[in-house]
Amino acid sequence: MTEMLSIRNLTKTFTLHTVDGRVVPALEGVDLDVSAGEHVALAGPSGAGKSSLLRCVYRTYVPGSGEIRFTTASGRQVDLAALPDAEVADLRGREIGYVSQFLRGEPRRGVLDLVARAGVRRGMDAGQAREAAAAALRRLGIDERLWAMHTTVLSGGQKQRVNLAAGTISPPRLLLLDEPVSALDPVNREAVLDMIGDLSGGGTAVLSVFHDLQAIERLATRVAVLEAGRIALSGPPAQTLRHGTLEVAR
Repeated sequence: MTEMLSIRNLTKTFTLHTVDGRVVPALEGVDLDVSAGEHVALAGPSGAGKSSLLRCVYRTYVPGSGEIRFTTASGRQVDLAALPDAEVADLRGREIGYVSQFLRGEPRRGVLDLVARAGVRRGMDAGQAREAAAAALRRLGIDERLWAMHTTVLSGGQKQRVNLAAGTISPPRLLLLDEPVSALDPVNREAVLDMIGDLSGGGTAVLSVFHDLQAIERLATRVAVLEAGRIALSGPPAQTLRHGTLEVAR
């Protein structure tokens, strides 16, 4: 498999300016690789650094130190931790997707337009992007009557599904998932998990956070267990999901 992401000695701290100025460590030397077509699920107790790691890779958090090497479609290897903001933004549009449990819609933009614009940013023409957006929304059970509406009128579960449609249209080469099924009922959860499962088969590298151990067992090719900001264990789901600390994440 082609290595898509290589993280070495990554650290991140937060300073509690509004409290007493204390520095709180979030990541303390993380090493992790993710290959094309591989789905690596991050597991571990709350506060272990799972979401912080995703946000450092997406560069909404600036790491304290370390490297986040990403191999672009052209074969060039770049360090996301040190890349200028403009280049990071360009990669986010074309090659790196991020889906969280929260959707922040653009003002006065309908659901279909929001998803289609994500396709255009990944290189699709406008017509092709609208067709792909419509197909994704149908697959995820978003009623066509909602497509022209702004996302503020949607329920939490509908917002999560729109977020996934936007994050996966013209699938990115690297997809980061942070609790993408937390607000979904069983039927829509199934549709979302099916869509995510298809991505790895298409060569997308996936790095995810699920507190749903059944989703991890179903989707992940490998599980990396975080404890106190470090990778404590990494291996197949059947092996790592027996690790005691995962009980905290249920």
